[in-house]
Amino acid sequence: MSYLNEQIDTVNGLTLHTIPEAKFKTNTLVLKILAPLKKEDVTLRALLPYVLQRGTTSFPTSTALRKHLDDLYGATLHVDLSKKGENHIISFRMEIANEKFLSDQTPLLEKAIKLLSEIILSPVTNGDEFSEEVVTQEKRTLKQRIQSVYDDKMRYSNLRLVQEMCKNEPYALHVNGEIDEVDTITHSSLYSYYKKALSEDKIDLYVVGDVTGQTVQKYVNNYFSFTDNSFKSSESSSTTIQVKEAKEVIEEQDVKQGKLNVGYRTNTTYKDSEYYALQVFNGIFGGFSHSKLFINVREKASLAYYAASRVESHKGLLMVMSGIEEQNFDQAVTIIREQMEAMKSGDFTDQELQQTKAVIRNQLLETIDTSYGLVEVLYHNVIANIQRPFDDYLQGIEEVTPEDVKKVAGSIDLDTIYFLKGKGEKA
Repeated sequence: MSYLNEQIDTVNGLTLHTIPEAKFKTNTLVLKILAPLKKEDVTLRALLPYVLQRGTTSFPTSTALRKHLDDLYGATLHVDLSKKGENHIISFRMEIANEKFLSDQTPLLEKAIKLLSEIILSPVTNGDEFSEEVVTQEKRTLKQRIQSVYDDKMRYSNLRLVQEMCKNEPYALHVNGEIDEVDTITHSSLYSYYKKALSEDKIDLYVVGDVTGQTVQKYVNNYFSFTDNSFKSSESSSTTIQVKEAKEVIEEQDVKQGKLNVGYRTNTTYKDSEYYALQVFNGIFGGFSHSKLFINVREKASLAYYAASRVESHKGLLMVMSGIEEQNFDQAVTIIREQMEAMKSGDFTDQELQQTKAVIRNQLLETIDTSYGLVEVLYHNVIANIQRPFDDYLQGIEEVTPEDVKKVAGSIDLDTIYFLKGKGEKA
């Protein structure tokens, strides 16, 4: 049984991914625009999608655009930003009813593709610049988004770990850009960057639903054109960093609960064959409620309010996150290190291995049960510049052996211990 059928075509400078899936009663469009993370671009790029979604030449205000979406049987439009490895990705997502299930046979899919093309290719402009009023408003909102990370100490401590761990690497940049760069952006400089992005970035459009590749291709060919796009396929830019000595960074703020974040270099990324074993490793180590971190740091020792780990698939990082009292710092670090050593020595049971594989499999199947989740799973291949069918991913997880997990654990290096503690407290 094949879980996913993905048809890939090149149309007018973009890569079109059509995923016919009859179980969905709506059609989903996801346009992804990828570029390398760069300090000089990151804040411009974080602002751009929010300005583009404010209106098009046909629907020049937010009100007019939202009314048109409502007229399309309540279609939805969302934008967001993500960071995968050393890439910065803008996403535009639209969901629209499938006309097959309506008594009124309005060509909704075509209208959605046309509208998405207008948002990207026909934004509201004054000649060679965006609307100054819109850009000013969105700059204010962007500052609030950046500031919100500093107000949420869990997100902030994770950001600080990455900044310390990846100093002088693009990955240290925040997905929403730098707050002190926002005011330097003008409606003219943003428009110049917009034109540059259209001509240089990698552009992928995913269409998921009860559709045919032929129909989708015809509509995309009619409405989208990036014929000047010069993006050339390149190898993943992520570099291998040799850790000479682990760093310890302690920061004080007015916080009630300490945040202990530990960063490791896995030396394994999504495109590597060892990636399956890394996923299973993380599941046993700290990814799930049956994991060693959860049981030993949180349950047995009662040291943490939460304790978990996650893998950054395209940068090759493993990050442990926990909330602890300041006086438990040394003991918590010791137990986290002990769990890593246990994994390196193969100290886990077959039951833990099988349970983890089953949870990963269920998690993956749940993810592709939504159209957006399905797109995110498939987009890993674009970032890694490989073609790995979803079925191969499931099979790869299933075939991981205890020796594979032990081997991948052996290549993991401790890089940085970051602790955010209350003022005047002893760590």
